[in-house]
Amino acid sequence: MPKMKSHRGSAKRFKIKKSGVIKRAKAFKSHKLNHKTRKRKRNLRKASYMLPSNAKVVRKMLLK
Repeated sequence: MPKMKSHRGSAKRFKIKKSGVIKRAKAFKSHKLNHKTRKRKRNLRKASYMLPSNAKVVRKMLLK
């Protein structure tokens, strides 16, 4: 039986830290930035971490 492949789209978007927490980028930063405040855009640059409820699905896609 061949090896299972990880979901490549997910592999580009998420990273698993050593602690097991999944790191992700924030949404709403790609376009239409005119009406967003400086503060909001600055905070969207920072990475955040997935909630455990969503992390289960992402972990399954990454660790196939």
